[in-house]
Amino acid sequence: MTLVTRHSSITVAVLALAALLVVVGYVWSGSYDIGADSAHTRPVYSMLETLRERSIATRAGTLQPPANLNDMALIRQGAGNYDAMCTGCHLGPGIEPTELSRGLYPAPPNLSKAGEFVPSHHFWVIKHGIKASGMPAWGKSMGDEYIWGIVAFLQQLPKLDAARYKALVASSGGHSHGGGESDEHHHNEEGAGNHHQDGEADHHHDDATGEMPPSSKPAR
Repeated sequence: MTLVTRHSSITVAVLALAALLVVVGYVWSGSYDIGADSAHTRPVYSMLETLRERSIATRAGTLQPPANLNDMALIRQGAGNYDAMCTGCHLGPGIEPTELSRGLYPAPPNLSKAGEFVPSHHFWVIKHGIKASGMPAWGKSMGDEYIWGIVAFLQQLPKLDAARYKALVASSGGHSHGGGESDEHHHNEEGAGNHHQDGEADHHHDDATGEMPPSSKPAR
């Protein structure tokens, strides 16, 4: 190694150490506002977004969605669990923003709006959650088959209006995933457990079959 090369390496090492010390000093100073009512700076937000997306893609890349994601029984099961567990943050057709959804940062996405849908990514996020985001790891109390049910429902959610959403939830088994969930979330046969109904037991859906209205049925 020549003298010039050695000096260059030392210079790079010193600069890297100095940069590290600046970052450590800034973090330790408490100057960065971590409050949820204050947005991240653009560099921090971009870094966290990239970290999240790459982490999910790497870990979900080997997951194979089941072949029955278009099965109505699975979709109905997912509808009941989504309504009971997810609407407080992720809303739904006809559901206004809640105190929780307005207070979280980054804001949880409204999943009733069409967006990129990658079943394996959604499954991984529901099962494992996301650190420091408010998204819990539902896999600690919910079996994989029930998580795939929510994924199956999410695939259909952007196609539903408020009436079809309520009908599908009413036709479901309510909050039921075998994880010791509270009985107060269960729906009875009249749909009385639906916490979005307007006091009416008569939800309009195909009572004979329990199927989704034709315009919202998944393609086979």
